[in-house]
Amino acid sequence: MKQLRLGVLAGVFAVAGVLSWAGARLWDSLGTLPSVPLAAPIVLAVIAVILLATALSIRSRLRAQRERRPGAKGVEPLMAARAVVFGQSSALVAALVCGMYGGTGVFLLGSLDIPARRDQAIYAGFSVAAGIAVVAAAFFLERVCKLPDDEDEGKAPAAQ
Repeated sequence: MKQLRLGVLAGVFAVAGVLSWAGARLWDSLGTLPSVPLAAPIVLAVIAVILLATALSIRSRLRAQRERRPGAKGVEPLMAARAVVFGQSSALVAALVCGMYGGTGVFLLGSLDIPARRDQAIYAGFSVAAGIAVVAAAFFLERVCKLPDDEDEGKAPAAQ
C-alpha cells in the first residue's frame, strides 16, 4: 500500500479551491449562491475524531503487545490495513471538500458586510479547519499502522 502524499492532497485542495472560487463567481453572477451547510464542519470534525480514536486505540494495543502485557489484544493486520485505507480515503475526500469550501470562502470574503454571507464564510473557514484536522489524523493513523522497515531488504538471501 502506498503512503499518503501531502503534495497530492495539496494539489487536490488547490484545484478544487480554484474551481470552487470560479464556480462561486459564476453562480453568484447568475443568481443566488448556494449556502455552506452548518453540518459540513461538524461532519468533518466527527471524522477527524473517529480517525484519531482509531489511531490511539491501535497504538495502545500495539504498545501493550510489544511490552507483552498479559491479556493484551493484538492488532489484526487486515484491521490495520482497513483503518489505513479509511484514513487515506478520508484525507482525499477532506482535501477535496476543503478546497471546495475554501474557494467559496475566499469568494465570500469580498462581501463580509452582508450578515448571511459572513456566516457562510465562517462556516467555510471552520470546514477548512476541520478538513485539515481530518488530514492530520489520517497521517497520524498511517504512521501508527506503518510496519517497521525491513533492515535485510537490500541483502541477498543466505544460502542454505
